[in-house]
Amino acid sequence: MEKTNRMAKMAVSKLMIKMGLPIIISMMLQALYNIVDSAFVSNMDGGEQALNALTLAFPVQMLMVAIGIGTGVGVNVMLARSLGEGNKEKASKVAGNGVFLGIVITSVFMLFGLFGAQAYIGTQTSDAIIREMAVTYLRICCICSVGIVFFSVFEKLLQAAGLSMQSTIAQISGAIINIILDPILIYGLLGFPKMGVAGAAIATVIGQVASFLLALIFHLKYNKSIKKRLRYIKPDKTIIMQIYKIGLPAIIAQALMSVMTYGINLILGAVDASLVTAYGLYYKIQQFILFAAFGMRDTITPIVSFAYGMRDDQRVKSGIKYGVLYTSVIMLSGTLLLEIIAEPLCATFGLSGGTQALCVSATRIISAGFFFAGISLSLQGVFQALGKGISSLIISLLRQLILILPVAWGVSQLIAPDLSNSWLVWLTFLIAEIITAAVAVFLMKRTYDSREQW
Repeated sequence: MEKTNRMAKMAVSKLMIKMGLPIIISMMLQALYNIVDSAFVSNMDGGEQALNALTLAFPVQMLMVAIGIGTGVGVNVMLARSLGEGNKEKASKVAGNGVFLGIVITSVFMLFGLFGAQAYIGTQTSDAIIREMAVTYLRICCICSVGIVFFSVFEKLLQAAGLSMQSTIAQISGAIINIILDPILIYGLLGFPKMGVAGAAIATVIGQVASFLLALIFHLKYNKSIKKRLRYIKPDKTIIMQIYKIGLPAIIAQALMSVMTYGINLILGAVDASLVTAYGLYYKIQQFILFAAFGMRDTITPIVSFAYGMRDDQRVKSGIKYGVLYTSVIMLSGTLLLEIIAEPLCATFGLSGGTQALCVSATRIISAGFFFAGISLSLQGVFQALGKGISSLIISLLRQLILILPVAWGVSQLIAPDLSNSWLVWLTFLIAEIITAAVAVFLMKRTYDSREQW
């Protein structure tokens, strides 16, 4: 009841900071251990090849996250809305069906890891060493996907009930475990065998499982808003359709990141493998900032959704205002940070001179678009909360597909084989963010102007 009262009565400006800060910290730490993971891998024997292998496997990892988080977003919004309406029985059914969907998703990725990983990696490289490392890494991550999928579900169950601190503790714990295990398993320290990229994958999945188990414990112990009964796990067609009516656009939005990265890998790989390595590393570096924006977006969604369930127009309006404001501040700070530390940061990964220079140019040019990305991401959180999935989908399509891949392909044909003009490829991302932000503002204005139909 205390959590519910806080969602209903605390000033939105304060509520968003109180709920958002733990989520943002945990998301940034999650991104940090991806960067640390890459740093350890890049400094092992054959590090640049290993880093390339992780880049090739990364789109499928992103797809796992996309489906897990997208499902969690649908559960989050339905749960927050049900609690805002005072319907505890429906909230419990939503939570139970979220668990059922997690079982289905995990099963699918386990099968892919067993039977599809090798064929997938083979579409991106003909280098036998890189292919072997990528398949090994990806197979472990997919077969042991239970941690990342179920943490995504239980994280949203906790956040929707206002228990963001508990979800943060769970995620931070898994991240710390991953960071500690990385050098031990990759380099073979403390009596463990030297496992290379396999060690990096094992460290990752152990950290993910630890986060999931802690989130499960917190859910069972502290989430009093939901009844915990096995009967609620029984699939309910109506509830599942409602979850994915909201969550499917979020899944597509996240999955488009996977499609975009896969497409960029193919486009850049046709020019030079060093471009793939540089972009893959930059992508993980930028996640440190983007994940902070994702954390803010994930804070905006339950707050606005709860207010929407209460039919409190003023709180919905405040959620939009402060959501965009806080996300913009985060992204502008991120731009400033990366512009300052681009060179020393990229130098820590043991890259060759040419690849390092490519990574620095990508960092400086693409990060200039963070402010515009922040506007788009924060408004996506609002659209998800209001059930405006099509608007959210349009933003994702523009940011990560329509305005990226065709233009990047065209530019790649112009720069090959002269990499001195590679900055033109990175400029594609900046232009896409500016255009997408303008469209997002237009869609938000149209949505708010028609709010009498809510």
